[in-house]
Order: sequence, then C-alpha cells, then structure tokens
Amino acid sequence: MAKLFLNQAKNYAAGRPGYPEELFRFIASKTSCHDLAWDVGTGSGQAAASLGGIYKNVIATDTSQKQLDFAPKLPNVRYHCTPPTISMADLTANIAAPASLDLVTIAQALHWFDLPTFYQQVKCVLKRPEGVIAAWCYTIPRVNDRVDSIFQPFYSDSYPFWERARKLVDDKYTGIDFPFEPVDGEDHTGPFEFTSKRAMGLDDFLTYIRSWSAYQTAKEKGVELLTDDVINNFKRAWSEDGHDQKVVKFPVHLRIGRLGN
Repeated sequence: MAKLFLNQAKNYAAGRPGYPEELFRFIASKTSCHDLAWDVGTGSGQAAASLGGIYKNVIATDTSQKQLDFAPKLPNVRYHCTPPTISMADLTANIAAPASLDLVTIAQALHWFDLPTFYQQVKCVLKRPEGVIAAWCYTIPRVNDRVDSIFQPFYSDSYPFWERARKLVDDKYTGIDFPFEPVDGEDHTGPFEFTSKRAMGLDDFLTYIRSWSAYQTAKEKGVELLTDDVINNFKRAWSEDGHDQKVVKFPVHLRIGRLGN
C-alpha cells in the first residue's frame, strides 16, 4: 500500500499539468499587496512555485508528506505537512497569523475540503476586507478528435471509482459553495475560464491518468483501468497523425472572491 501511494505521488508530480501564467497574473491583479500567500492542498507544489515568483513569501501546505517531497524547493516557499483536521490555534501558530494573508489559493483541491470549517479558517487569516481567495479546478483534457474519442468513454467507465466530489469538478465549480464577494472590477465570483497547455507524449498522458485518485482506488480494488486493450486503443489513436508530442489542453475554471466586510 505504501508503495502504491508513493507511486501516485511520483505520477502526480510528473503527470499533472501546470497552470497558465495568465491565471496567476489575473489573481495577482486582484490582491492589493503581494506579501504573503497560502497555497492549501499544494500537492507537489505546482501552484506554489508560480506564486513564489509573484509573492514575497508563500506557505504551501498538504496532508501528504510524500507529495511534498516532490515539490520544487524555492527560497521564499515554505512547505508544511498538516493533519487532515487542523485547529484554529495550530493554524495561527504554524501557518499564518490572523488577518495576515493577502491571498489563499486552492488548486484542484477545494472539492475535497470540509468547506464550513475551511472557510472559517480562511476568514480568520485573510486580511479584511481586501484579502482574496482563489480556487480553481481543471476538467478533462483535450488532445484531438481521435484521441478524445477514446478518452471520453474511458473516462466515463472510470467514474464508479471517483469520489462523489468529482462531480463538482466536472461542473466547473459552478455548484460549489463560495461565500465571498466579487473582487474589484468583477460582478461575480466566476468561474473564470483559462486554459493550461502541456506538451505530452503518450507515456506522459498515461502517467497523467495513473495519477488519478480513481486510478489508485481501482488499483486497490484489484481493477486495472489501463488494460492492454485500452492502452493499444490509445496507441493507435495517438500515433494516427505521426507525431508523438502533442499539445494537450486542460480547461481551467477559477472561482475568486474577496473577504469583504
């Protein structure tokens, strides 16, 4: 079991897309200061690394030390492994003082959280009224018509192994509770649309699939989603245009708001 989750952490770090610079520029434009940001559920630090190029200091937390071990090491980014449930006292002692944060970000993780408890913590540590919370998810990738025609039914077949929270992602976070005020210049809290692009070969694409929680859940239950037949179908579709490297597009959906009064 330990090896299974170590492999998942490796696959997550290697297979997941990064996030577009436009996303971070948009978020940063909505925070009046760029002193301190907290990236919650950072995983292997994909978002924290980008935030570290904009904010003076970033605290990045996750409940998985295995994932944090694969995060990029930057001088102004501090990684901290937290328990699944953290008290307000621990939060303010080890993560951030009350009313000290310019920004809280959650990349591809908000749907896993106990939202009432988490939002209470966010409201404690964000600056008032200008502190900003930004949460985003990305939905299934687009490659080309041929590959997508294989991927779509494969994704549907994997659905029994996803947690119920996955539907919040497929719905682009439109249905997620988000009790914050629109940021300056906007009349709603989103979702705002961006696109993450990553050059991938077939092996990279399969590594991305193996990083799914649904893939790991199926594995634990003795089910291999990527059977030889499925892999061969992907190989035929992927090689049809004669190019291994393809630009894979991941639609990104951002909810963003400020604490307000």
